[in-house]
Amino acid sequence: MAEESTSPLRVMAVFAHPDDPEFFCGGTFARWSAEGASITFVLATSGDKGSDDPEMTSERLALIREEEERRAAAILGVQEVIFLRYLDGELQPTLELRRDITRLIRLKRPDIVVTCDPNVYWYGTRSINHPDHRAIGAATLEAVAPSARNRLIFPELTRDEKLPIHKVRQVYICGTPDPTTKVDVTAYIDLKIKALREHKTQIHDMEAMEARIRSNVDPEAPAGQPRYMDLFRVITFER
Repeated sequence: MAEESTSPLRVMAVFAHPDDPEFFCGGTFARWSAEGASITFVLATSGDKGSDDPEMTSERLALIREEEERRAAAILGVQEVIFLRYLDGELQPTLELRRDITRLIRLKRPDIVVTCDPNVYWYGTRSINHPDHRAIGAATLEAVAPSARNRLIFPELTRDEKLPIHKVRQVYICGTPDPTTKVDVTAYIDLKIKALREHKTQIHDMEAMEARIRSNVDPEAPAGQPRYMDLFRVITFER
């Protein structure tokens, strides 16, 4: 597996929920930001269903979770957070969602787009992947290619909004069982954990969360020298 060693200039990360960017690959975003990248987070939902509190409402929860995500993103050095405000738990890879993502790709013109693997239905025998994660992965990949690079798809974006096509250079797919690239985030694992600590509505045992993340050591690391890696399947487009 190749180890990524170069830094992108512009990154767009497209996920389903607040806390997804931090859990999936927060160390990578912290590293890229420290190395000078401009990063935009796009969250399809505001996480308005993520609570067991019988007194909580979806409207109130959405506001809280958006603020949690803004604080977490700031810790990682992310410059902008955009919420599309689709309903949590009901996300589908519709043409409407693909158009919204296509619009942002043409507007922000990222070198790299990061999103989830749309093909993962479960992780071993321990959990089922959230359907919103699959939906956002599918819609984002379809937005990258062909929609963002083809002027005849969603022609209103060019005609009415004057947004020219944009060809993303690479896609980084996280949460995949078939990674091709690893990013060394050892120096940024503390920032990832600090960012996750902002998601107080979602993480009820912060110490257990930290212990779990710190236990996920790169198995190829030398003895006594723990390393932490974020793993991705990377697609590089020919120009």
